[in-house]
Amino acid sequence: MLINVPETVVADALRGLAAAHPELTVDVERRVVVRRDAPVAGKVALVSGGGSGHEPLHAGFVGPGMLDAACPGEVFTSPVPDQMVRAAAAVDSGAGVLFVVKNYTGDVLNFEMAAELAEDEGVRVAKVLVDDDVAVTDSLYTAGRRGTGATLFVEKLAGAAAEEGAPLERVEAVARRVVERSRSFGVALSACSTPAKGGPTFDLPPGELEFGVGIHGEPGRERRAMMTSGEIAEAAVDAVLDDLRPADPVLLLVNGMGGTPLLELYGFNAEVRRVLAERRVPVARTLVGNYVTSLDMAGASVTLCAADEELLRLWDAPVRTPALRWGR
Repeated sequence: MLINVPETVVADALRGLAAAHPELTVDVERRVVVRRDAPVAGKVALVSGGGSGHEPLHAGFVGPGMLDAACPGEVFTSPVPDQMVRAAAAVDSGAGVLFVVKNYTGDVLNFEMAAELAEDEGVRVAKVLVDDDVAVTDSLYTAGRRGTGATLFVEKLAGAAAEEGAPLERVEAVARRVVERSRSFGVALSACSTPAKGGPTFDLPPGELEFGVGIHGEPGRERRAMMTSGEIAEAAVDAVLDDLRPADPVLLLVNGMGGTPLLELYGFNAEVRRVLAERRVPVARTLVGNYVTSLDMAGASVTLCAADEELLRLWDAPVRTPALRWGR
């Protein structure tokens, strides 16, 4: 691995993030990343976070049009409430703060505690739980469905609403609507390797794939023999559509797990689009790349969000973060 020692991986990465992106304020010691112009007067602030190893989620999505702050934990480990309270205090302008929480037990408990502490300090807090993964229920790290690729949609769409000046109740409502309208499914072609372990976190024999894998390498629905890109696309899309019956055109995220090159991801996107066309599901917008990753895992996930006119407008709104930017 391209590291110094496992113990400093997150701190080293945060120092590098700060050096590359002076538009961010990065507190390496306290593990908080904030947009430099925060707090923005009159604006609802968005705060999210989670274990490191999923980059660019979440710190890569800090900036105008998305998050106001992110709290990176250790690799695959939730940040602690102190980080979240510190982030909320740094970005609150008096309009309130929305916590975007992926559905993992540690994240849920720590964000709940942080919300109580922040409210004790006079910060008005709302929370939204992202639980879009249809692969399994009650996995290793969570009760209910896991939070995965739809986190990007929530942070982008709610972030755009906040940037427009919407009040906290409206921003929260947008975030909840995105969660309700989004579903994901992932497939691993190889296991990921954590810095601490220095090797694969689970055993996936050559010629097999983990069908419905989680972003920490949690088991999916089953092991299957290796399939073609087209076969994987059919299985993944059908798994999502079995749970989501979109009445509107969809936002499509074809997401790499960290170890799959864009050459393969774009080929996979072509197959996903073919399957959606065959299933008569129109695609309004498509995003392809490594956005919600699992270290060096080879594989991909498909996320669909049924997007009405308002959500499409919010998707197209300007965004300027290290990992996602378009518009002005």
